[in-house]
Amino acid sequence: MDAGPHLALRAPGPADIPALSRLATEAFVAKFGQLYHPDDLAAFLADALSPTAIARELADPTRVYRLAERAGAAGSELAGYCKLGLTCGFPQYARAARVMEIKQLYTAVGATGGGIGAALMEWGMAEFAAHGADEVQLSVWSENFGAQRFYARYGFAKVADVTFRVGRQLDHEFLFARML
Repeated sequence: MDAGPHLALRAPGPADIPALSRLATEAFVAKFGQLYHPDDLAAFLADALSPTAIARELADPTRVYRLAERAGAAGSELAGYCKLGLTCGFPQYARAARVMEIKQLYTAVGATGGGIGAALMEWGMAEFAAHGADEVQLSVWSENFGAQRFYARYGFAKVADVTFRVGRQLDHEFLFARML
């Protein structure tokens, strides 16, 4: 799928795991790393974003990934990715029968605002429709105002307060959702 000039979306394969893990780790640390004790952060990164964790997620039939690559002089480079959950991550807040979830939508450090998130979001919403979703949920950190504005542009609104654990720390998050 072409997502604009010099940006292409594609499904990942096993050879993409190291680059996907690296981008996920760098993006998470750049945005949130300062919030956590180093031991908690290291444990979370190993459990959720390491190559082993990414490989496990890629093998899960209830997960669907899409990579965004930018073409450049040195070839293509990973610019972002989106991970969808085809099952409901927050069933206690479901308002519909076929609820699915945006699990992660990350861009490379410094790439926010370049259309990568929009391309991945458009892909994700089409993918949810193709899988018969009637509601989409996602959680977003309560202090991540830029992400909240981004999701609101796509019709998402806060439906609940939830938490996200990183080691011993519980973060206050908002559950956003949108009916399809």
